[in-house]
Amino acid sequence: MTQKAPILEFDDDRSAILMPDPYRFSGGKPVPARGVLCFFKDVLDDLLEKNELMLIGYLGSEMGKHPVYSYNKFDKPITVFHPGVGAPLAAGFLDELIAVGVARFIVCGGCGVLDPEIVAGHPVILTSAVRDEGTSYHYLPPSREVKPHPVAVEALEKIFIEAGLDYRMGKTWTTDAIYRETPGRRNLRLEEGCDVVEMEAAAFFAVAKFREIILGQVVYGGDLVVPEGWDGRDWHKRGEDRRLMFDMAVKAALLL
Repeated sequence: MTQKAPILEFDDDRSAILMPDPYRFSGGKPVPARGVLCFFKDVLDDLLEKNELMLIGYLGSEMGKHPVYSYNKFDKPITVFHPGVGAPLAAGFLDELIAVGVARFIVCGGCGVLDPEIVAGHPVILTSAVRDEGTSYHYLPPSREVKPHPVAVEALEKIFIEAGLDYRMGKTWTTDAIYRETPGRRNLRLEEGCDVVEMEAAAFFAVAKFREIILGQVVYGGDLVVPEGWDGRDWHKRGEDRRLMFDMAVKAALLL
């Protein structure tokens, strides 16, 4: 098993010294089996202000308590959770939510854009992720890419088509290091078909495969990551786009 690079030393032992523990969830209320992992704190804050989210408990970390909510707008409860930022934290929380019974997920978030044709705010349903992070290698053997569950991808497509909304299917580059997206690495990712870049998708897809659950992800075009000069394009101020991604994610999750 020993490799020159430790990250390639995959161990297929399904047990671990520390396992996701349902008792890490504090609250005691039932956790809906369908979930939306939403990266948009502003959207969650707005839903809380309108009393549309019900607190059902917490996951814990050294940063403190991380609230788990139930959303019941469409008469079927959905677990809603902010997964944090970065693959290790987000994957750990995903594993813990799976341990308490959530088995079908849609993730909604933003992304950096490698292809300038993708305008700010444009939805991209992810079809694959290049594994340029570390977390996924602890869940699956080394490979170039990892894919979301096809059932989740189909659900997202169905919801966007029914809504009459334009969208794009795309491959993402998942990386741990936002300040090491060099021109050379960007060009390599473009050559292998990547449209966007973010920090968690490969890990999400790997955890989902390992745990044998359903998960898909939709993102919207955010900042422009090009050698000519980074352009933020006010990606974090796109309130309507962010709420739309959440609503579409909820509707897709209800189909799972």
